[in-house]
Amino acid sequence: MRQALDSFYDTLMALAAVAMVGCFVLVVLGIADRQLAFGLRGLDAYAGYCIAAALFLALPGTLQRGEHIRVTLLLQKLPPRLQTVLEAWCLAAGVGLALYLAWYACKLVWTSQVTHDVSPSSDATPLWIPQLAMALGCVGLAVAFLDAAVSRWARNSFFRADPAGEAAHVE
Repeated sequence: MRQALDSFYDTLMALAAVAMVGCFVLVVLGIADRQLAFGLRGLDAYAGYCIAAALFLALPGTLQRGEHIRVTLLLQKLPPRLQTVLEAWCLAAGVGLALYLAWYACKLVWTSQVTHDVSPSSDATPLWIPQLAMALGCVGLAVAFLDAAVSRWARNSFFRADPAGEAAHVE
């Protein structure tokens, strides 16, 4: 199971990297279009879609690797027991919020597809297509939070300090 989850996170990170490269290519094409008047339309919108895709697709992998910005100043000042309780609460809140965000993102894709919603820019792209990356990233984030919570629970580190007397940290 661990290998499947790690592959899932790595795949999403690879897709995020592809989206970043796509954004770069689209921006360069947009600059060339302005200089040479190719007449390409919608490049700004597609670059925006790529930026959003990169952002959302990278969320699960960065959480799993512990690369999100974390505010640990408060946690470090707390006693070990209170620290683990607060970390458990944060993980539970993260799971709840990520699940809600994933549900909302998937509902948004479905609604856009059913209502045939299109981009208001000159490209007129059906919005459900770029929203798929957002939904996939949100589902991945929910999976990553659940993974972190279950891993933490499996290590039996909730509500008790480790043998060294310090609370374990979410990794």
